[in-house]
Amino acid sequence: MILSGKEIAKHMGKEIVIEPYDPSRLNPNSYNLSLHHQLLVYENPQLDMKLPNPTRTIHIPPEGLVLEPGVLYLGRTNEYTKTDRFVPMLEGRSSIGRLGVFIHVTAGFGDVGFSGYWTLEIFCVQPIRIYAGVEICQIYYHDIFGEYEPYRSGKYQNNTGVQPSLLYREFEK
Repeated sequence: MILSGKEIAKHMGKEIVIEPYDPSRLNPNSYNLSLHHQLLVYENPQLDMKLPNPTRTIHIPPEGLVLEPGVLYLGRTNEYTKTDRFVPMLEGRSSIGRLGVFIHVTAGFGDVGFSGYWTLEIFCVQPIRIYAGVEICQIYYHDIFGEYEPYRSGKYQNNTGVQPSLLYREFEK
């Protein structure tokens, strides 16, 4: 079951944390998150799952930044989120999608217990100017049934910035 906006607000500061929180961003069943000014792009045209892939940082200036098709931009939310009892999910806003901007290529599913900033996998179908601070995506929450182990020590837990893929760590085991 998806939590309503009123239910999200009721659990805010307890089982759900969004910092900073602005009640005007609350929707009927989600909350809008905004884009941070820092992006990462991979430096090499060919990536290797078994290796850490080098990235470079791009900053979105006040006049905006034009994204180019064929490039994967990794961004993050301005908002830190945490949940102790609900499963967080992330989706792009329809107004952003209608401009041909994909906010997450495959990773919109969070784990109960996740704590940190959301890394966004941003891809566009045609050149588009984006701006830091824009409400780019929305978080919503599912109730979870049955016993579970919360996500406490995963490789992306308690992140503080944009996270490139850390898949290579799984090959090191």
